[in-house]
Amino acid sequence: MKKVKLRTILLVDDEPMWLDAMRIVLKDEGYRTITVTSGEEALLKLQTRKPDLIMTDVRMPVMNGFDLFQKIREIPKLARVPIVFMSSIDDYYARRTAKELGAQGYITKPSFSEDLKRSVESFFKELPKVNILGPPGARNS
Repeated sequence: MKKVKLRTILLVDDEPMWLDAMRIVLKDEGYRTITVTSGEEALLKLQTRKPDLIMTDVRMPVMNGFDLFQKIREIPKLARVPIVFMSSIDDYYARRTAKELGAQGYITKPSFSEDLKRSVESFFKELPKVNILGPPGARNS
């Protein structure tokens, strides 16, 4: 019997409540999750683990999601890991920044649980074919 490799998602959010909720939803869908509560902790975890997808909150103390994105992109073995931003605020400028950086997506919390499942499923289905935000530096219409 062929063993199926579970997809691993690194969840980065400074709010443990959101991490727990996302972990439960994604685990129920068959994904393996790694949860951390800061950008610094994410970078430490990424020294020993390479997830299939990284989902990070935009607004976090000390290191925000955009700074974390840029630090991850500087690590050669992680440079192609897809990154999706999450925020509780649907902010035009944050979406634009995510797109300009080259993120694979941006979802608004709380997009539970059906929206979260659909989003993660579509990111994996389309990768690496498509960046749903468009190419880095592209303008919003």
